Amino acid sequence: MQLSDFDYQLPEELIAQEPPAERDAARMLLVYREERRFENRSFREFPSFLRAGDCVVLNDSRVLPSRLLSGKSEILLLEPVSEDAREWRALARPGKKLREGATIRFDDNFAAEIVSCGERGERIVRFLGGEDVYTAIERLGHMPLPPYIKRQDRPQDRDRYQTVFAHARGSVAAPTAGLHFTGEILDRVRVAGAGIAQVTLHVGLGTFQPIDREDFENHHLHYERYSISEESWPMIESAERVVAVGTTSIRTIESAAATRLRSGSTNLFIYPGYRFRRVGAMLTNFHLPRTSLLLLVCAFAGTDLTLAAYQHAVAEKYRFFSYGDCMLIV
Repeated sequence: MQLSDFDYQLPEELIAQEPPAERDAARMLLVYREERRFENRSFREFPSFLRAGDCVVLNDSRVLPSRLLSGKSEILLLEPVSEDAREWRALARPGKKLREGATIRFDDNFAAEIVSCGERGERIVRFLGGEDVYTAIERLGHMPLPPYIKRQDRPQDRDRYQTVFAHARGSVAAPTAGLHFTGEILDRVRVAGAGIAQVTLHVGLGTFQPIDREDFENHHLHYERYSISEESWPMIESAERVVAVGTTSIRTIESAAATRLRSGSTNLFIYPGYRFRRVGAMLTNFHLPRTSLLLLVCAFAGTDLTLAAYQHAVAEKYRFFSYGDCMLIV
């Protein structure tokens, strides 16, 4: 297998630039793995495909407004590296200007110093000033919308680029399959007889970093932090069918199933040939070509069926990526 085997053509106008008018109004492509067919549905039908004994697993990580801007300079926070959250791993632009020792001032009370430089634009930054770091980030930060959304973030993105069940702060990108859920949909999931378990994987470079080699099996993901509560893990283990919401939930579940560790860091890279230990169905958005996210979906549904479903979605003018439509694979 080569990375080029996981490519497809997407008209630019199908890349969703805005969320749907109503959170749960997305279309949903239903994919049957065994029957190798798909149907056009709506996300509001999702609970009707659940049954007693299912466990729907949600990633409750909360997106930080992690883009900090100062003139033409930008810091994208990735994760704290000190217990007091004064030092962070980050990406910095422009790289030539923001070298070790440089200081970026965001306002009169908050600034960051570049402590060290790493590979691929990574920096360790130390925040200066007396204000609580998280308070300053919430006050000054911008939501880290992906670069394929060709607009600046707006105040309403603080709500819409966040799941309704987001709790544990730490992600730099939304677990996008969860964006479709509302309180009413969650209630209908319970009425269907399914349990709901929440896990946490803080989305970072491991999720959205590009694969830069054709022999992708030799690609290594960045580590991302995850945890599963004492309440959630028995639900996941005992479920007749685990319905994972999003690729980050899958990587969390499968990492814990493989290591028997309910918390830690994972760089689990799932691609075709992987044998899933616990996940029996998945809800996911449409992903960029040639990415680890698309490879994961192909591992679960089969490459040929997945790419055929993507071609169908393009023909039917589904909306793609973070603010777009979704797939339910059963």
